[in-house]
Amino acid sequence: MSTPSTEQLLNRLRLRQVALLLAISEFKTLRNAASRLGMTQPAASKMLRELEDAFGEPLFERIGRGLKFTATGEAVLTAFRGLRNGVAGLSRELHELPLGGSGRLLIGSISATSSSPLSDAIIRLKQRYPLLSVEIHVDTSDRLVELLRAGKLDLVIGRMPEPGSRASRDCVFRPIGEEALALVCACTHPAMREIQKKKIRFEALQDYPWIFPLHGSPLREVIEQEFQSHHVPLPQGLIETSSFMTITGLVAQSEMIAAIPKSVAAVFTRHGLLRSLPYTFTNSLSPWGSLIFADRPVSPIMQTTLDLLHAADTGR
Repeated sequence: MSTPSTEQLLNRLRLRQVALLLAISEFKTLRNAASRLGMTQPAASKMLRELEDAFGEPLFERIGRGLKFTATGEAVLTAFRGLRNGVAGLSRELHELPLGGSGRLLIGSISATSSSPLSDAIIRLKQRYPLLSVEIHVDTSDRLVELLRAGKLDLVIGRMPEPGSRASRDCVFRPIGEEALALVCACTHPAMREIQKKKIRFEALQDYPWIFPLHGSPLREVIEQEFQSHHVPLPQGLIETSSFMTITGLVAQSEMIAAIPKSVAAVFTRHGLLRSLPYTFTNSLSPWGSLIFADRPVSPIMQTTLDLLHAADTGR
């Protein structure tokens, strides 16, 4: 069967079908999806057949009572998610117009980049759009990308997606910078006697308790790789957290040490709250930059934000 043209699809597709496919991806079964949309299962089955007829190929494989997307189904689902995101953006814009505002921008950022150049970009953005409302959500890259995919964020400042990952397929990534790590301790830490040396030995660091990020974070992976490269087992009795405020608070009041992004460490060392030990990590974090959903239209405010973000990085 030949691939349907854009005009043919526009004539045959209905938003109710879009909602059904999105509900199936969330609830996994046709019965649950139909219930969520207030439809009978026979009506949903008929709508699904019409949808598959429109594309000329099956969108699912039936596995027991569940449905598994085919390759065609995954492609259609990605496009439908982009459509939902566009409608979500339109809904927010229409809501803001009667209020006399200039809209709302929802940004997700990982902790390491929530300062500069994001701060610089937002300051300049507010100078151009004084009535623009800006919300910044801080979390891990993977969680932020899920919110972006769900239409709950307009823009994410996060890590470069792994090649071949779902995020790499769904999102457009533009690098802004790379992040090296700093090993920080209290200003009165015993290890500061090593500060006169050009480089502290990794083995010497094992005399002190460590604070680690939670499992699954890119920062945790880099730290574990460092231990592996020195053939040193991970410390016992770890404190584990992804909160940089918690990490820096504990480090400042104890003999604990922690590896954090240099951009974060610089804020605390600049004000004399922490010190950086003379140690250079073998590995660094993956590049970070801007992520937008590939199939969502870019508004003028969004484009301005992206331009400012990347201009701030280059110093223009």
